Amino acid sequence: MSEEMYFKQENVINRVRTGIDGLDGIIDGGLPGKSITLVSGPPGSGKSIFCFQFLYEGVKKGEKCLFLTLDKKVNGLLTQAKKLGFEFQPAMEKKLAKFLFLNVNKKLVYESMTNEILSGEYDRVVLDSITPLSEMPIYAKGTENNFDISIINSEEIPTNTTLPVRRLHLRFIMDALETAETTSIVTSELPMGSSLLSRDGISEFLADGVITLNFDPPMDRRKFSVMKMRNTKHTLRPQDIEIGEGGIRFI
Repeated sequence: MSEEMYFKQENVINRVRTGIDGLDGIIDGGLPGKSITLVSGPPGSGKSIFCFQFLYEGVKKGEKCLFLTLDKKVNGLLTQAKKLGFEFQPAMEKKLAKFLFLNVNKKLVYESMTNEILSGEYDRVVLDSITPLSEMPIYAKGTENNFDISIINSEEIPTNTTLPVRRLHLRFIMDALETAETTSIVTSELPMGSSLLSRDGISEFLADGVITLNFDPPMDRRKFSVMKMRNTKHTLRPQDIEIGEGGIRFI
């Protein structure tokens, strides 16, 4: 094998199809494998539906998939998914799909989340959404490169505990996904008209890719934009989409 051919093979990026008609075609065939993509948007813009399609594409290929939810109970999510044409129950029975509710009011929520991500050998992981975690009252002890996160009430703050920069908090979550070497989707709430790409204003810098879902009320349209995708040539032009049976599709 020539040096040039070896170099080209070493730089081939595995692409993971999203299952969304029109999207894979504008991002070189799919999301970069083992990457983290942030999907942001206001309420009702289709963030959870994006996640359903992404995981459903995985189970169709026999991949092991995990859906971590912080805002909705599992039964409600499965009912919503089924109404859109995504029946996950057979995949759950075959251990190809797992839906897990994380209670942010529990102090062990971080341990529950990271243990599941790291122990499951998942091909695809969804965290819907990162917003409740990013807004939790947390404190950390240690240095920037070696620290422990604790959930704590303000009246319980010990004198030897330091308030971390929120970026460290969010990086802790992203690091778990990176360590597991999964292809991941993380959603974030995004207020209408916000100039940020996530509610916390930091996640977009830590993620490998950023997709925004939004509305265009005067034109009565839904919009889909790929704002960032590492190692991927893509357009920044907003795309018109529809949501219905089968989920999101480009029009």
